[in-house]
Amino acid sequence: MYRIVEKKNLSELVFTMKVEAPMIARNRKPGQFVIIQVEPEWGERIPLTIADADSDAGTISLAFQAVGLTTKLLATKKEGEELAAVLGPLGNPSEIENFGHVVCVGGGFGTAPLFPIVQALKAAGNKVTVIIGYRTKSLVIMEEEMRNLADELIVMTDDGSHGRKGLVTLPLKELCDSPNPPDRVIAIGPPIMMKFCAETTRPYGIKTIVSLNTIMIDGTGMCGGCRAVVGGETKFVCVDGPEFDAHKVDFDSMMSRLRAFSPQEKEMLEKHRCNLQEAADAIAAKEAK
Repeated sequence: MYRIVEKKNLSELVFTMKVEAPMIARNRKPGQFVIIQVEPEWGERIPLTIADADSDAGTISLAFQAVGLTTKLLATKKEGEELAAVLGPLGNPSEIENFGHVVCVGGGFGTAPLFPIVQALKAAGNKVTVIIGYRTKSLVIMEEEMRNLADELIVMTDDGSHGRKGLVTLPLKELCDSPNPPDRVIAIGPPIMMKFCAETTRPYGIKTIVSLNTIMIDGTGMCGGCRAVVGGETKFVCVDGPEFDAHKVDFDSMMSRLRAFSPQEKEMLEKHRCNLQEAADAIAAKEAK
């Protein structure tokens, strides 16, 4: 079993957990992920990015949004409780070297998996500019952590309630036009955000890397659910990625596939009664007493 040693609520529906997993903590690299199972006897296994790790303490930090049945169930877990399974590290690690000036762009929850990459890039001697964007101030996460690490931090909100008003592509284009343009850009966030980051850097010929972790399901290449078209070829995000050259990714087909089962997912959440829902309801009822 994998004991939860710390749990924090970063913002609305966004949580981090430190979990005891000594072997994973010693071997993980930036950009990799784990597969977790919340309960031992039943339940799906889901991929989660390793947001940080402490090899001395033997812990890994997981970040997640409580939006589906499994992540909502995970959000009910308390410090001292255990997860049934944690498998990893999985996926290919990020390419880390001294590129020069790297701009790292995080959109919403994408800020969490971006954090270990920023750490590694700084350790490799890069100048790192970080741009993080959110819909509104209440959804901002990891601002101080990024500020303490980056050479420059730019915070954007759609409504202007915190930082600058606008999308992350605005300061990204400004940096591309500046006397010190980035040598590389890394973007993690919603697919539509990553698509427009790629289109922003394309005219400048700046190598841009994106993480397609949002499309993964089982994380082992067996289900085929994470197929993506990259450079005209079909790739499996969990085993071939999760990071790819943004200028080669067919984002339109990816977003179409992400929407394919939306009606069924909505019906399941509203009508279907499964073990996960029964367990979540039972835990909620117990906590309410």
